[in-house]
Amino acid sequence: MLAELQTIVDGLAARVGRPALIEDRRQRVVVYSEHAEPMDTVRRASILRRQTTPEVIAWFRQAGVLQSRTPVRTPACPELDLLPRVCLPICHDDLLLGFVWFIDADGTMTDDDIKLASEATADLSLALYRENLLGELASQRETEAARTLLVDAPTSRAHAVRALLEEGVIAADGPTTALVAHLVTPGGQPPDEVGRIALEQALVHTRRWIGTRAALHLIRHDHGVLLMCGANGAGRPAPEAAATHLDEALQNTTRGLASITRTVVGIGQTYDELAEGLGSYDEALQSARVGVQLSALGRIVAWSNLGIYRVLTRLGDQHLDVGGVHPGLERLLRDEANQVLLETLEAYLDLAGNAHATAERLRLHRTTLYYRLQRVEQLAETDLKDGNERLCLHLALKLGRLTGDYQPAR
Repeated sequence: MLAELQTIVDGLAARVGRPALIEDRRQRVVVYSEHAEPMDTVRRASILRRQTTPEVIAWFRQAGVLQSRTPVRTPACPELDLLPRVCLPICHDDLLLGFVWFIDADGTMTDDDIKLASEATADLSLALYRENLLGELASQRETEAARTLLVDAPTSRAHAVRALLEEGVIAADGPTTALVAHLVTPGGQPPDEVGRIALEQALVHTRRWIGTRAALHLIRHDHGVLLMCGANGAGRPAPEAAATHLDEALQNTTRGLASITRTVVGIGQTYDELAEGLGSYDEALQSARVGVQLSALGRIVAWSNLGIYRVLTRLGDQHLDVGGVHPGLERLLRDEANQVLLETLEAYLDLAGNAHATAERLRLHRTTLYYRLQRVEQLAETDLKDGNERLCLHLALKLGRLTGDYQPAR
């Protein structure tokens, strides 16, 4: 099928007298003709990476290429080093399949040239439709198997592993670690389509780096999943290294996107085989969600390093709130004037009740520290000499961080 598309695009370029490039609907490069100058940074990057960056995709969509079913002239964008272009939508029965792009740096591509190029899109649409159909069928089988691995049905997961092995999608079963990538948006909503494209590009880039047959990826409603699987060989990267690579890829693909404020990667523990990857996925997902709530943890959050938050994420499923753990602390949280008392209390409990270390960390005189702790005891009606009370207060503070009820300065 690709050979047929290549023949068509070469003929189209010869007919119009300028280089042509074909992308699918998501602006992934399919084929392109021989190129010469003029050529801009965007075209070079598209050919080298076989995909367009999300920042450029967003710019083209603002220009209306996704909605139009007729040729569109797009202006230059010096900030992106983007020359003027002519875009021809490729449609099959009004279904948008992709685009033909011509660089028109000097504006010499006439309406007659565009009409001539448009006449070739009938053959192009049929060939691209067949190519998309074959690719979608293979992709759907892999996606369905990956989804099945993340459901709570052991027999179904075992069948999915066998299918992936038989079709050669993965090279071998073995130790499995899940990474979850979460995009944080300004309103807390799931990412838009351009954000999801950026997410998938980062996942695919990292999957190729790990080894295509040593990992699976999946885009879910509000996050992406990467499952590392197979034997631990000398060439297989550690989960932490893969998470770092994924984090860097996310920084690159989301750069310039106003719809994404930051990214978080969660790492689950390693399980013995792919059918047990659900456990690692659940841990990675919870880790990423904690990282979204607590930016101080950084962009990469491992389940093994979550400490008390491992417990609190589980308790969250029981609809537990701060008041349920310690009613007195909830009263303190209602008044913003108590913020300094709460931060002092948290530091004191984090340091196991060591007054000297707490005073040093907060740069307080010991007398000031004792005064603040006494005020906490009075207002929360608690006794800091009682071990059970200290445990409940500490848990309530950490739960407050997780739920957003308690938002300290650091």
